[in-house]
Amino acid sequence: MGKRLKSTIQVDDYDAQIRLLQIELVKLQRQIISSHSRLLIILEGRDTAGKDGTIKNIVAHLSPRETRVVALSKPTEREDGEWYFQRYVAELPTSGEIVIFNRSWYNRAGVEKVMGFCTDIQYQQFMDTVNEFESLIVGSGIQLIKYYLDIDKEEQAARLQSRKTDPLKQWKISPIDEKAQKKWKEYSLARNVMLQKTSSKLAPWIVVDANNKKLTHLNLMRDLLSRMNYPGKDKKLLLVNSEVVMPCPPLAKKMPALAP
Repeated sequence: MGKRLKSTIQVDDYDAQIRLLQIELVKLQRQIISSHSRLLIILEGRDTAGKDGTIKNIVAHLSPRETRVVALSKPTEREDGEWYFQRYVAELPTSGEIVIFNRSWYNRAGVEKVMGFCTDIQYQQFMDTVNEFESLIVGSGIQLIKYYLDIDKEEQAARLQSRKTDPLKQWKISPIDEKAQKKWKEYSLARNVMLQKTSSKLAPWIVVDANNKKLTHLNLMRDLLSRMNYPGKDKKLLLVNSEVVMPCPPLAKKMPALAP
C-alpha cells in the first residue's frame, strides 16, 4: 500500500471535522428526498478494513426512515437456488432513499472465491455479468458509488488481535477472519482481478487506504460528498487527500499502490 499514512489530527479537531461533514450529509439527504433521487453506496474491502466504523459516521445523523444499511447474512437454502443477484435487487434504494451495502454482491469475487464457497463456473458467470447488472442499476436512475477499503497485512493482524481481546468487539470475530492472514495472497489476487474487471465507466471503483481510521472516515466522506450535487454545498470542506482516496481506472495495466 506504500508508506503508512500518519494522522496528526487531534481528537477535538477530528470530531469537529466529522461534524461538519455530517452536516453536509444532512444537506445531501434533504436534496435526495426532495428530488426523489436514489443513492446506492457499496463498501467492500479487507476483513477489519473499517467498513463498520465508516458507515456509522456516515449515517449518524441521517434520517433512519430514508437511510438503510444492508449487511446480508449467509444465503438461505432457498436463496441459494435463486438468481445470484436476486436478494440484492430487493434491497436497492427506492425514491428519496440512501442505501449503503456493507459488503455486497462482490462477496462472490472475494470471500466466496477465496474460501471455495462458490464454483469456478459461478464465479466466472458473476465476473461476466456484474458490469452489465450494474449498468442496468445506473440506467434505472440509481446513483451507484463503489468503495474498496484496503489495509496492509500488519495492520490487519493488529486489528484481528484487538477483536480477540476487546470484549466490545467479540461479535466481529468469525471463522472467516481466522483465514484472512493465512490467505492474504489469495485475497490480494482476487481483489486485483475484481478491481480490474469490474471497474467500469458507469460504476468505477474508488480505492481507499484504510490503514488510518480517522483519515479513512474523513476522506471517504469528503469524496462521497464531492461527487454529489446538492444546495448549500461547502466545497472548502471537501478537499480529498489523494494518498488516501484513489481512483481505479477500468482494465488498468498498472494497479493502484495496493498491498501485495
